[in-house]
Amino acid sequence: MIYKNVITYGTFDLLHVGHVRLLRRAKSLEEHLVVALSTDEFNKIKGKTSVLCYEERYEILSAIKYVDKIIPENNWEQKIQDILTEKIDCFVMGNDWEGKFDFLKTYCSVVYLPRTEDISTTQLKTDLKNADETFRTEFFLKNL
Repeated sequence: MIYKNVITYGTFDLLHVGHVRLLRRAKSLEEHLVVALSTDEFNKIKGKTSVLCYEERYEILSAIKYVDKIIPENNWEQKIQDILTEKIDCFVMGNDWEGKFDFLKTYCSVVYLPRTEDISTTQLKTDLKNADETFRTEFFLKNL
């Protein structure tokens, strides 16, 4: 089904192929894709720390051809108001959120798209931390 306006939410830190694939699939459902980008303040409430600040994540998302509009995500409760304000027909999230947003079906369609296997920002952060620790250990041992 093709919708007119679709919205998705996220932090989009350390943009990776999984993010791009989600945005591409969301865009394929509609004519206009709105991305609600978590602010740094909201990420703190969620217990998340981003590598990139909101402004940098905004700039990167703005460069992606699938994204038509970016709005700030300031809190969990704003979704219904965003749907009404942006005239959203379809709410899209990764299937790791399956069922969590079904309450929005009163306002629009809700679609959970499959995540890209073996990639996540959390995993990237872990891999980078481990690589840094390995590098520092090897550097230290070489310079004894």
